[in-house]
Amino acid sequence: MATSVRRGVAADSEVLARVAAVTFPLACPQHTTDEAKAAFIATHLSRTSFDGYLADPARDILIAEIEGEAVGYTMLVFAEPSDPVVSQALTTRPSIELSKFYVMPGHHGQGVAADLMAETLTLSRRRGAAAVWLGVNEENARANRFYEKNGFVRVGTKRFLVGDTYEDDFVRELVLDAPAG
Repeated sequence: MATSVRRGVAADSEVLARVAAVTFPLACPQHTTDEAKAAFIATHLSRTSFDGYLADPARDILIAEIEGEAVGYTMLVFAEPSDPVVSQALTTRPSIELSKFYVMPGHHGQGVAADLMAETLTLSRRRGAAAVWLGVNEENARANRFYEKNGFVRVGTKRFLVGDTYEDDFVRELVLDAPAG
């Protein structure tokens, strides 16, 4: 089955919230409580949150679909990092944050993530980025392998609050090649 990737629009907030509610917990360390995951989802990944993200001109959301069903998404944030630790760690500007990158279980290992990453990097280049950065929990071995395979190198660490617990994230950066043509 072929994956298609498209930009999210206002009408997608409900489906994005559903995908986020399933996929966010998969990225959390085992010690993260169900209550902390639920609180994070309610605060940052609700339909209302996605309404705001989709309306924000500094953000783009891409949705991966198979036969019209959303199976993953990414969110790019086109702004300087607000965290001074991240800002210091980055080597290249202008940089875009890859804030969210999730694929539904059952679709891992099927090429969805690769297709979504390719479109995400293409969009980043079109928006003028010289680099893309992200934070990924240092215990998330699957995600870290995927990002390494895609050229993201570890340039630092940062803290990420889930519930009332700070998690340790690697800061990874990919310096983009200049667009062809």
